[in-house]
This record gives sequence, C-alpha cells and structure tokens, in this order.
Amino acid sequence: MRTNKKEAGAADFTFEGKRVSFPVYEGSRGERALDISALRRETGLVTYDPGLVNTGICSSDITFVDGEKGLVLHRGCNIEDLAEQCMFLEVAYLLIMGKLPTLDEQSKFSSLMNEHSLIHEDMQHFFRNYPEHAHPMAVLSAMVVSLSSFYPEMDTESVTERIDNTVARLLSKVRTLAAFSYKKFIGEPFVYPSYKLRYCENFLNMMFSSPVHDYIIDPVVEKALNLFLILHADHEQNCSTTVVRTVGSSGANLYASISAGICALWGPLHGGANQAVIEMLDTIHESGDSVAKVIQAAKSKDSKIRLMGFGHRIYKAYDPRARIAKKACKSLLEHLRLSDPLLDIAVELEEAALRDPYFQEKNLYPNVDFYTGIAYRAMGIPSNMFTVIFAIGRLPGWIAQWLENSRDAEQKLMRPRQIYTGIAQQVFVNTKDR
Repeated sequence: MRTNKKEAGAADFTFEGKRVSFPVYEGSRGERALDISALRRETGLVTYDPGLVNTGICSSDITFVDGEKGLVLHRGCNIEDLAEQCMFLEVAYLLIMGKLPTLDEQSKFSSLMNEHSLIHEDMQHFFRNYPEHAHPMAVLSAMVVSLSSFYPEMDTESVTERIDNTVARLLSKVRTLAAFSYKKFIGEPFVYPSYKLRYCENFLNMMFSSPVHDYIIDPVVEKALNLFLILHADHEQNCSTTVVRTVGSSGANLYASISAGICALWGPLHGGANQAVIEMLDTIHESGDSVAKVIQAAKSKDSKIRLMGFGHRIYKAYDPRARIAKKACKSLLEHLRLSDPLLDIAVELEEAALRDPYFQEKNLYPNVDFYTGIAYRAMGIPSNMFTVIFAIGRLPGWIAQWLENSRDAEQKLMRPRQIYTGIAQQVFVNTKDR
C-alpha cells in the first residue's frame, strides 16, 4: 500500500515583485521535493531541466534508489537480499503485487506462467516475414505491441480483477517472443515452451535447444540468469520507465506502453550499454593496447575513447547491482571452467579506474552493465540478445509502474513545456516570390 507523501514545509519564491509559496513534500526515506505544479499559473514561468534530472514526475512506492549511499530497495526489500534468496518470479510478484508471495501464491503464479507461455500460432507468420538478421530488439518491440491484437486488452476499470492473468500473459509470452526472435535471427526452428520447466529454464531451452541438439540445462547457469534478471527488475524513473509511464498517461494499453519502453531501452546510453561494454572490451583485446593506455586516452578531452559501463546518472557510489553482478560473473566462469580474456581486461580496467584520482573525483564506478555482458557471453548468449534479456528483467518494473500510474489520481497526460529559441516572427513569402 502506498504511504502518502507528507508536507514538510514550504519554499517562498519571488519574481517581478510577486511572492509565491510552494509546498515541500517529504518521502518515506527522507527525500524532499518542491511542488511546482502551480508555478506557471502563479508566475508565468516554467522550469528548464534538460533530461528531467531534477524533476520528480510522480510519487511511487515501488523502488527507492539512493545514489550517494549505493542503495536499491524494492518495496523496502534490499536488492542484495532479493538477489541472494529469491527467484526472478518472486521479485516480479513483489514489484507488481506489492508483497513477496507465499508458497501458495508462488505456485499459482508459476502455474499461470506455464498456462500463458504459448503465443498464438498465427503470430509465427509475423516472425517468418521479418528480414533475415533483423535485430531481436526490433522484433520484440513489434511483437509485444501485436499482442494487443491477439489477446484482450486490460480494462483499467477492472484492473484488480484481471491483473493476474494479464501480468502472467505478458511476463510469460515476452520470454517466448524473445527466444523466438533469436531463433529467427539465426535461422533455426522455434522451440516451444515446456510446462516441465521453470521460467529461466524455459528461456534457456527455447534459446539453445534444436532438433539436432538437446540442450542440457545447467542449474548454475539458470541461477545466474535468475540473478541478472532480478538486478534489472526495476530502477526508479529511468529513461524506459518514464517512457512507459508517458505512453500510459495517454490512455494507451499496457502492450503499447511496454513496446515503447523496449524501444527506449534499446539505446546504447540505456539498456544497450551492456552490449557496448563487450564491444569496447573486444576492441581493447584486438588492439593489444594496455589498460594504462586506454585509461589515459579515456581521460583526454581530445580522445573519442569512452569507458563504457562506468558511471551512472544516479550513483555517486559503487552501484550495488554491479558488485553482485561481478561476483556472480566470476563464479559462473569458474563453474564453466572458462578463461575469458575480456573478463581479465574488465577486472584490470576496474582496478585501474578505482585507483585513478580522475575517476574517483568524478565518481565513475562500474555500473551493472559492466559485468553482465561477460556473463551472458559465457552462457553462449550473443551480444545482440543482451538488451533483450535486460527487457525481460525490466518487464515487472514496467508493469508495476504502468499500473501505479494508471491508478494515481494525481497523474495527468504527460505534456512537458519548452523554451522556444526559434525565429520570433517572420513575413510569409509566396512560392513565386521566394
């Protein structure tokens, strides 16, 4: 249940001789926000905040991130506890339903996953008509929005009655769509989900099994995939989550909103960063450059070299998800008895950066993308699927945020303002006189 934000005073603002008072609200973790919703009405001003870096677009009880302390909480639960003790579907349930499931609720939720894992057979025609080597993220976003044509849209007026089926349908089918997108990309036949397998087992089997090759599911790999999906499950009002809320604010259905979120996640500055990290490490490995040389180049203003996977818009301390991912990545490679030169470069890069005053002063620590790509690579997952897996992990957060936005009486159609800097006015000239 949402805890109402409490008023924590007021801030006075004076402009052109007019004094206006704006309320200040405080969240449950002590963070404070200035309510400027009446600013334009009272003063004629709008705020200028590129990237919305200082703007709160909602109040939420789903996830809390403290970038200064390196803290991530889902519904009050610490990310370290969830990653260590939960399966992905438990965290999905927590985010969407507001509490961790009992054994009975967990069993029913898993059953719904199996019940809704298949996609309509006619949807296979869509897959088959995509060009060869179509990027899996492009296919996934298009197929998700197509779900609304094959399955009933969520009726927002009876959302509490139909939430289980709708959520299960989307969570389960996205996993199937993702695996089918990969099979389309490599030109292999689709592998159907099985009721005998758990959520991550099913995904791995649909990805890697084929008519000429039985895939043996490694429980250590399954556990690692569960953990990485948990680390991606939600992260406050990031770019893709804001897109989901924005599209949802127009009254668009859940499928359309999630599809838009997938497109936003695709960008290399957002979810595509884990693929960019692998490409960077590959380039360093192939060039033979020393880590010291790469670090020096990354600090130069004249250099185009950038260390991908370092720094974060929110964190001014070490990303706790990155610390968990690093440990899991190393354990996975040890279990698989793999020696990956890219991991060696990554570890050396991290150690060098953490010692360097330049990176210390700018709070440039490794983020969650820095190690997940290496782990996916060890699992045999190609780099163009990294962001797809990120999307599967982020899906529960998107759903929870969409639901919260649709139930929030304070929310309106998203419609930001701007500062116009174009020509003030000009005389129109007819075509013959131009």
